[in-house]
Amino acid sequence: MLGHWAALLPQSATSSTSPTDANALGIWALQFTPRVALLEDSAVAEVSGSARLFGGMEQLCAQMESGAEELCAHLAWAPTATSALALARSAATPAQRNGFRLPLSKILDPLPLASVTAINAHQATLARVGCRTLGDVRQLPRGGLGRRFDKGLLSALDQAYGLRPEVHQWITVPETFSARLELMSRVDTAPALLFGARRLLLQMGGWLIARRLGVTAFTLRWAHDVMRAKDAGTGGEITVRTAQPTQSIEHCARLLSEHLAKVTLAAPAGDIELLAAEVLPIVEESRSLIPETLRRGADTDLALERIQARLGEESVCRPVLSADHRLEWMQSWECDLAKRVARAPSPYQLPLPSWVLDEPLRLVERDNRPHYQGPLQLLLGPDRVEGGWWHRSGDGEDAKPLNAQRDYWLALSPHAGLLWVFQQRLALDQTAWFLHGHFA
Repeated sequence: MLGHWAALLPQSATSSTSPTDANALGIWALQFTPRVALLEDSAVAEVSGSARLFGGMEQLCAQMESGAEELCAHLAWAPTATSALALARSAATPAQRNGFRLPLSKILDPLPLASVTAINAHQATLARVGCRTLGDVRQLPRGGLGRRFDKGLLSALDQAYGLRPEVHQWITVPETFSARLELMSRVDTAPALLFGARRLLLQMGGWLIARRLGVTAFTLRWAHDVMRAKDAGTGGEITVRTAQPTQSIEHCARLLSEHLAKVTLAAPAGDIELLAAEVLPIVEESRSLIPETLRRGADTDLALERIQARLGEESVCRPVLSADHRLEWMQSWECDLAKRVARAPSPYQLPLPSWVLDEPLRLVERDNRPHYQGPLQLLLGPDRVEGGWWHRSGDGEDAKPLNAQRDYWLALSPHAGLLWVFQQRLALDQTAWFLHGHFA
């Protein structure tokens, strides 16, 4: 299935910790999308459907890349899961691991045979016929490949290039969280455990978000090296509690750092384990600009005052009807929410349009009939409006009277739907028709 796939491949061991296994990477990725699966030695995730929840694909990719770097994993992007895994194995730089920079075939053709496991299994045979890259294999006759090799080779090749659908078994979020990490070198001081513990905290953060839980207590355990003193014991542990349920990894890391600073290891530690001891459903704050009280039908004025307090007095206005027959001046915007404005009833007998044009648009006439995306059928009218002789466009000598003398009609266009049109009265061209508004 073509989409926006991410492949998380554990890197080689660093100087202080072992690489994060694929299952742990998959659980961490569940915070971004529920479509996560294990593919060979990696975790793959399809994130197309979740991008808008993170502010777009660019922001989502940035978050995943930041977390993958801390988890010591290579992250690659491609339209298919198999191609993303191939790039994660073979591409040297993050830019080369982007499978969307060029057409997929141009990106995959130069990759070595080892980038796809099903093809790498026949590397010796393929090398004898001169194949060094995936592009070389694609140039071989498909009939000969199908007879000489197993079906897995052609299937994997087609899946990598998006020519055959992929089938994945999505992983599920475990009910409880515990993760273990083996340290590549022995740690003599408790604060030094924080480096490895942070990787486990990142995994716990992904699990908490996927489960919509907040941790109130988590436990860090460490096992002492086998070459320890007899009275040192097998290991130790520390439990950190929070005042309220949280998903913040930074907050948990700071609390853990404060507690580890007071701990003295009885012997060097060889590996660590993190457990989410106590969790509670998280009470998520609404990120909507409109308060929940307004959604539940509470006092509208109070809700608007809260929004105005956030954005500023001039940023929130409400429509107010005025006692004016002219459609352009019937409504005004009032920003003073505390001011009680009397709402005048509409003088029109016909329904009013949802959208009003800033300037009426003159319509084409054919056979004494107005046209707008086809001939107009007059349904209701006329509704005569006269007024505004006292209203002028300005204070200077060039000010023009804004008097309106119009006959309004409700008209139907074969393509544009219901329209609000009028004819000028007592004008030089009384046959002229104008479009003034659209109905929803």
